[in-house]
Amino acid sequence: MTASAGNAAGGKPRRVLILVENLPSPFDRRVWQEATTLHANGYAVSIICPTGKGYESRYEAIDGIHIYRYHLPLEAEGAKGYLVEYSLALFHTFRLAWKVHFARGFDVIHACNPPDLLFLIGGFFKLAMGKRFLFDHHDINPELYEAKFGRRDFFYKLMVLFERWSFRSADVSIATNESYKKIAIERGGMKPEDVYVVRSGPKLDRLRVLPPVPALKKGRNYLVGYVGVMGAQEGIDLLLQAAQYIVQTLGRHDVQFGLVGGGTSLEQMKQLAQEMGIADYVTFTGRVPDQQLLEMLNTSDVCVNPDVANDMNDKSTMNKIMEYMALGKPIVQFDLVEGKVSAQQASLYALKNDPVDMARKIVELLDDPARREQMGAFGRHRVINELEWEYEAPKLLAAYARLFPGAAPALQMSK
Repeated sequence: MTASAGNAAGGKPRRVLILVENLPSPFDRRVWQEATTLHANGYAVSIICPTGKGYESRYEAIDGIHIYRYHLPLEAEGAKGYLVEYSLALFHTFRLAWKVHFARGFDVIHACNPPDLLFLIGGFFKLAMGKRFLFDHHDINPELYEAKFGRRDFFYKLMVLFERWSFRSADVSIATNESYKKIAIERGGMKPEDVYVVRSGPKLDRLRVLPPVPALKKGRNYLVGYVGVMGAQEGIDLLLQAAQYIVQTLGRHDVQFGLVGGGTSLEQMKQLAQEMGIADYVTFTGRVPDQQLLEMLNTSDVCVNPDVANDMNDKSTMNKIMEYMALGKPIVQFDLVEGKVSAQQASLYALKNDPVDMARKIVELLDDPARREQMGAFGRHRVINELEWEYEAPKLLAAYARLFPGAAPALQMSK
């Protein structure tokens, strides 16, 4: 009788410590899907992450996964703010790693960036105690820095150096798409056989198709939905310009915009909507529970991804695209490489960073219900048959089989 994927030859579970800094667990959906999949396949899983709204407990066990959280006193803005945030995060993560080491133990550190400094912890335990180190590459931080600050200066070069050290320290790395895999090999110096593409496929038991909630349309005929972070590189200002063009230039007073998500730019975007004279047409929910997110997206006639066309977003796979497709929604986004790879015929592609063209394409879809239905059906079919998490979970287990050659990746799906 063969052992499950996460068990050593003697039957003892392999122990995994996942490090994540930018979101609490289980709110971070990709990390939680990875953790629950590993747990379902025989691994003992612990997570270290920050606290967050609704996730204030410093320790709790959920679905057999042990979560250790630390408090960050600020959400960083600017280079100095990030320096403080990341320094505190590293201190608390290292401190809690020792706590997990003595309480539960771990055989591998699974580090999810940002920041690209977690190799300091993974590398320490690898060199000092022989632990394995897996680098889960969520964001390309050099390009993220350039997108936020618009320059390639000393700090940009430092980001490239930290990224390279992260890859060089790792026994195995995980990429979210082929663009990221190419970076791991060409910029990070990893061997192709040590890099596994594990996309952020949605789980349909979470992204449920629900009846629309008409009240979210605020008495108007149509709703345009967005879910995601309210930050500089997400292009919310461009989306508001598109909304302004639809309302004021085209004279369309039958369209409401529903924007779900929090972030450092949320209050600034609310103020901008006021200044543009479109505040009544835009609903900002902030960060909300899944039920409210699902209500907004299920009620939407069209969903949008206004991510700015830049080097980072061109190479990145956005979770929101997968979520829109899972719910059968037609999409409008700017013409980005990985956005096209994901959505294909489920989306229209506006000229890069052109809010007027985005506005015209939104209206084009609102006025063509048959095309909306066709595009939405294509996207949902693609998720069900190609992109759902069940197709990515075996690739995650294959990466762990590379770390632990004796582990047979016999898949059990998490609930």
